[in-house]
Amino acid sequence: MNILFIHQNFPGQFKFLAPALVQQGHRVTAMTMQKTETAVWQGVHLEHYAAQRGTTPGVHPWVSDFETKTIRGEACFRAALAMRARGFVPDLIIAHHGWGESLFLKEVWPEARLGIYCEFHYHPQGADVGFDPEFPPRDAGDACRLRLKNLNNLLHFEVADAGISPTHWQASTFPEPFRSRIAVVHDGIDTVAVAPNPDVGLTLNGNLQLTRQDEVITFVNRNLEPYRGYHIFMRALPEILRRRPRARVLIVGGDDVSYGARPEQGGKWKDIFAAEVRPQIADADWERVHFLGNIPYQYFIPLLQLSTVHVYLTYPFVLSWSLLEAMSAGCAIVASDTQPLREAIRHDETGRLVDFFDVPALAGEVCRLLDDPQARQHLGDRARAFAQANYDLKTVCLPRQLAWVEALASTSPAGEDHGAVTLGGVKRELAGLVAGLDPC
Repeated sequence: MNILFIHQNFPGQFKFLAPALVQQGHRVTAMTMQKTETAVWQGVHLEHYAAQRGTTPGVHPWVSDFETKTIRGEACFRAALAMRARGFVPDLIIAHHGWGESLFLKEVWPEARLGIYCEFHYHPQGADVGFDPEFPPRDAGDACRLRLKNLNNLLHFEVADAGISPTHWQASTFPEPFRSRIAVVHDGIDTVAVAPNPDVGLTLNGNLQLTRQDEVITFVNRNLEPYRGYHIFMRALPEILRRRPRARVLIVGGDDVSYGARPEQGGKWKDIFAAEVRPQIADADWERVHFLGNIPYQYFIPLLQLSTVHVYLTYPFVLSWSLLEAMSAGCAIVASDTQPLREAIRHDETGRLVDFFDVPALAGEVCRLLDDPQARQHLGDRARAFAQANYDLKTVCLPRQLAWVEALASTSPAGEDHGAVTLGGVKRELAGLVAGLDPC
């Protein structure tokens, strides 16, 4: 088959699936906004597209998000027309539709089957928005803006033949009837590459050498911001550092914003919450807190392997790969009792859960685990076993992703008279494939 992937930052969530389809003998192409020095990546042919304009100055703030998605959708549409003129016709299109690029591709290739990566559907209540009372909506109209932010999802429901989502909770945020077309299959973790290493060592700042004999607390975000509980973690540090005079705290993450809003008062979340707790921490203790920024993946896995206790917090939102990688590495994990973490972290089995907002509970749980090597070993072993059984790339997730692609190929394109019947068949076929992934 001719299979076309769409991802503005390809490969993204398709970094394992796309090469696997090449290995099966399919002709795989990917459209991406990223300019690369090579035209082929792991057998995948790369096609570049670029937006020709920016968002209109002064556009109504409730529709600015959809205008941005429309601009990207047009850019992808124009590039697709050029590809069609060169004779390219895909049998399947697999898109991360979250940025709008795949909105108009069925206008170019109406016979192609379209599968979309369903990461999140926004809700004014019950998910991330309004979860943290410290950061209430800035305007009553935010609920209206959020409804319009879902336009991209709603328009894709009309043209997409099936969806795939990494967790059951993320899939559950999508409305019916499209929710029934979504198969739950995680992107997958290479549990062979990400495994415990008792001999691991890491050198910080060129002189501080750490091994598994040291007491190391790790905290990882893409960017340090409230959505991922950075403020809660920082507020727990004074007590943790007071009670654990030998602990080193390794904090990974950038100082930008990935998901939530920027601080109203300006500045960066990283600095704001560091400054908030700094007066409570002695100079000597503060020297044991290490902000590492964003680190290359080759150093990230050793950092997890080095961890004595790993902390992961999040609003009810998309699940980070880093949590499952920490499980695969055999970390003893303290996590927030929020969705979708409950699919992976079972209290006192694969980790310890604490209320997201309970700073003393977080500090106490971290310190209790630091005092209990037997409990840490038990939790780490169970976490790794759970990751291997439910999220292993080669034995669980990739085979089910490939089965999803095969099922997608057998459908008739959305919009045909018999499409609803066919899509129901796809769901029934996929249901058997993904049932084993449900840890709930």
